[in-house]
Amino acid sequence: MPLVIFLLAYLIRRRLDIAGRLDGEQGFSQLCQRLGRQSHPPAGGSHLPGLLAVALVTLLLFYLDWMATWQGWPAVLYPLELGLLLVLMGLPGWKGRLEVYSDAWQRGDMQAAWHHIRDCLPASERGQASSPDQMHRSLCHRFMMTVFERYFLVAFWFVLGGIPLAFLARALVALRDHWPDAEARSRFSLLVEVMAWLPVRLLSLSFGVAGDLSGWLRSGRQYLGRPAVSASAVLAAGASSALTGFALDPQRFSELHPDEWLQFGGRSLKAIRDLLNRSMLVWVCLLALLVIAGVV
Repeated sequence: MPLVIFLLAYLIRRRLDIAGRLDGEQGFSQLCQRLGRQSHPPAGGSHLPGLLAVALVTLLLFYLDWMATWQGWPAVLYPLELGLLLVLMGLPGWKGRLEVYSDAWQRGDMQAAWHHIRDCLPASERGQASSPDQMHRSLCHRFMMTVFERYFLVAFWFVLGGIPLAFLARALVALRDHWPDAEARSRFSLLVEVMAWLPVRLLSLSFGVAGDLSGWLRSGRQYLGRPAVSASAVLAAGASSALTGFALDPQRFSELHPDEWLQFGGRSLKAIRDLLNRSMLVWVCLLALLVIAGVV
């Protein structure tokens, strides 16, 4: 049943993303801001109210799941799981931003391209995009990490531990991004890295299966066994090695194909989206095999 619930949620969520509806990120942001401002923790404990709130909801979901299983009515929670997955997943608004960015790139208007996507980038990277190369790399890395955290991370923990762990992983990402205190956000970031350690390496491996396997074997797998490497670095290395046509190397592409430079932005983003979609198909096939084998 987890396969059916996830597939249904994924298909509906993709439709909602295209329509730009049901943005769960706004709800997470409002809750984090409200909870963070109303609490008055002691010095050095500003992250505790957020962790406590997430832990309580996670424990409640575990209790509901246990009660439904114990009573022999697991189907009662299926609508709840579907609804929560629709809220936890999704990237509404990204499709429109990437389209106008690609159009601006094709016109050669890099200033307009930067204007359309600057709010999508982390604050620490907005001042680094001083050239089209840097701007595009920052956007691509941010887009891939957002897709990973909104889809693949949630899917991994949903299959492994049900809706409680899926909520926990996604809620920690929201705390990292929206909690008012900067010091607390850095602590939440460490917890997100722990939750993302295994799924991001599985996604990198999926890049090799869904993309250029020989290229991935040469350089993409180098970070898989290094525990201290960040999730973003693992993801970037895996995608760059699995993509052909220098999709994540603007400088190299401009040197080899200067006449096609204006098409690079849209072409690169399309290649990345296709790789992510094929990787999700790999995950769905793997989940189906686990279901057939009786593991899930």
